[in-house]
Amino acid sequence: MRALLLLAALLLAAPARAQDQAEAQALVDRATLTVQEIMGVEPGAEDSRDLLRRARAAMVCPQLLRAGFFFGGEGGGCVLLARDAAGSWSSPAFYGLASGSFGLQFGIQDAQVLMLIFTEKGLNAVLDSQFKFGADLSLALATVGAGVEGSTTAAAGADILAIARTRGLFAGLALEGSLLSARSDWNRAYYGQEVGSRQIVVAMQVYNPGSDPLRAALIRYGQGGAAAPAPTPASPPPAEVAPGPGLGAVQSSPLPPIAGPRR
Repeated sequence: MRALLLLAALLLAAPARAQDQAEAQALVDRATLTVQEIMGVEPGAEDSRDLLRRARAAMVCPQLLRAGFFFGGEGGGCVLLARDAAGSWSSPAFYGLASGSFGLQFGIQDAQVLMLIFTEKGLNAVLDSQFKFGADLSLALATVGAGVEGSTTAAAGADILAIARTRGLFAGLALEGSLLSARSDWNRAYYGQEVGSRQIVVAMQVYNPGSDPLRAALIRYGQGGAAAPAPTPASPPPAEVAPGPGLGAVQSSPLPPIAGPRR
C-alpha cells in the first residue's frame, strides 16, 4: 500500500514539475530579450555595456508589474547569474520579487529591470534566501533609467545598480522595501535536482542548455560587442548536470567562493 501511495504521489507531482520547468524556461527566454533590449537598442547602451563589463553578477527581471489604488503592490520573476574568472557566466538561479505599500497612489507600471551587482557584499546579500531592498543600510543601491548616458557616476560606490525601462503612470522605479525570495521549486524543476542559488551561481555545479542564449548575450555585451538576437527555444530542453563542450560547459575557473551571509 505504501508503495502505491508513493507511486501515486510521484505521478501527481510530475505535471507540476513539468509546468514549473516550462515557466522557468519562459522566464529565461524573456530575460534574454530584456538584456538585448537594454544593452542593444536603448540610448546610452554603450554606457550600460561598460557597467556590465564591471559587474560581478547580474539579476534580470523581465517584467515587474506595479499597480496601486491606495493599496499598492509590485511583483515579478527574476534570474540571477554570476561571472567567473574567465569572463563566462553561470546558469541562472530563480527568484521572485514582491512588495506591498499603502498610501496616496494610483497607477500601473510595467518595468524591465537589469540589476548589476558590483561587489561581493552585494552578491552575498542577494544570495540570501530572502533579501529586502533598503533594509541593509550598509548596502548602496542606485536606480537609473535605461538611457544611462552620463549617469555612470551613479554606480560609483554602489553595490547594486538597477537599470530600468518603465512604461506606465508611475514615475521612476522604487525597489526599497521589495522582498527578493529564492524560487527553490523552479531551481529544482530546471536542473532536475535540489540545488541552491549559491551552488548554481558561485560553485556552478549545474547547467541547463536552455540558458545558453542568455549567457551568450551577457558575454557578448560584457565584452563590448553587440550580441546578435538569440533564438528562443520552442520548448524547455532537458536539464543537465554534466558539462558539455563550448559555451554550455560549466565554468572551470570560478572566482574563489565568497563568504556566507553576515550574521
